[in-house]
Amino acid sequence: MSLSVALQVAQSALAARQTESSVIARNIAGAQEPGFSKKSVQLSTMYTSSGQAGGLRVNGIARLSDSALYSSLLSSTSVGTSQQTVLDGMTRLAETIGDTELETSPAAKLGQLKLSLQNYASDPNNVVMAQDALLNAKNMADSLRSSTELVQDVRATADADMATSVREINSLLGKLEDLNSVIVKGTQSGADVTDALDRRDQVLLSLSEEIGISTLSRANGDVVVYTDSGVTLFETTARSVTFAPTITYDANTSGNAVIVDGVPVAGPGAVMPISSGRLHGLAELRDDTAVTYQDQLDEIARGLIEAFQEEDQTTPGVFQQGLFLGTGTPIPPSTVPSGIAADIRVNPNADPDQGGSLDAIRDGGLAGAAFNYNPAGNAGFSDRLQELVTAFDTPRTFASSVELDPDASLSSFAASSVSWLESGRKTMTSNVEIQSVIVGRTAENLNNTTGVNIDEEMTLLLEIERAYSAASRLITAVDSMLDDLLMATR
Repeated sequence: MSLSVALQVAQSALAARQTESSVIARNIAGAQEPGFSKKSVQLSTMYTSSGQAGGLRVNGIARLSDSALYSSLLSSTSVGTSQQTVLDGMTRLAETIGDTELETSPAAKLGQLKLSLQNYASDPNNVVMAQDALLNAKNMADSLRSSTELVQDVRATADADMATSVREINSLLGKLEDLNSVIVKGTQSGADVTDALDRRDQVLLSLSEEIGISTLSRANGDVVVYTDSGVTLFETTARSVTFAPTITYDANTSGNAVIVDGVPVAGPGAVMPISSGRLHGLAELRDDTAVTYQDQLDEIARGLIEAFQEEDQTTPGVFQQGLFLGTGTPIPPSTVPSGIAADIRVNPNADPDQGGSLDAIRDGGLAGAAFNYNPAGNAGFSDRLQELVTAFDTPRTFASSVELDPDASLSSFAASSVSWLESGRKTMTSNVEIQSVIVGRTAENLNNTTGVNIDEEMTLLLEIERAYSAASRLITAVDSMLDDLLMATR
């Protein structure tokens, strides 16, 4: 090896080790940063024109990555946030049930009403018993109305959160567009884009929390992003994600759909519905879970109105609403509209404070004189009260679309509604716990594979220091040889 080649080898080694030291310093500094991946220097051997090895060349800086683990992390994160969102909503819906010992649920109020009517039937001339029955009837109606109010508030909150999620998605897509442009241009020019790749991965991870996504890598570090249902979210440029929020909700309100690049992906009429992410969870809560629970409350209200309806004593088979009313004027229960739980109330004709009579609970006649079961006004008359008590456990038909047994008594249907909500919440809690473990372990495995190990970096730094010293000694030796040659030529 000539002295010039030896000097070239030493100089290139010093430059390479300097670059490696700088990269290791970056790794150590970024070891605790979320999403930071280990960087390494890519080296190759240089050759002289005669084919002799002549030093090291720095070809670039690479980062450790694992596309399979990263894709798994994106997917599990989307599923986890979706499940957590639904669980949060169901936890709020469970406020309609409250602590079972406090007996605040509609089912509990129904049981209290039944008990007060049983007590009243045992002593039909007792005014205190009549007042207690009226109070429990009012509590029953109040419970259904307040439960409906909470359910619709959950839906309205979910709708507002969907708008927030859409804004976040558009913001993240904007950041993704900027980073992707930097990566593609930098890759084409040979620049170090590893930090930009890390930041892009973090943006995609944040995006996966909002909406389920899949990615496709292309030449020059370019990436294409789709929803988990296949709609393009990003390809060179960010696609438009739009949503029109609905401010006020009632049982008859339908929220709007989320549209990605002109395609509905969540909400009513979704052509290619997403299956994960916060946006999916919010849409499921707003349009499915809360709606089903509202329908159950409406069915309880409808069953209550039917159970307390009065029959015309002069024309059998003709019924009108009795103790419970569902609209401004008494109408046949078969025409009770959706959302009746929001309007149900006690008939003012049974409330002395509104000019009514407590005896009407015992005797009937709330819908008019023709509906009076006790025209003689007997103080010990209890037939109507016994009939009302029996009605709680009489089999009747409920809507089959509310995910409960359609052939049940009013009492069992109300109890099943509580069980449905609690069972769903328990199942979702279990799912969230399992998914949390999956996300945690996937993130840990990815970090173990692509993250920075400080001990390893310090060991490498020592090796580089020794290599640097060797290159320095080689330069010193070459310098000494050159001095000797100069002295010899004098």
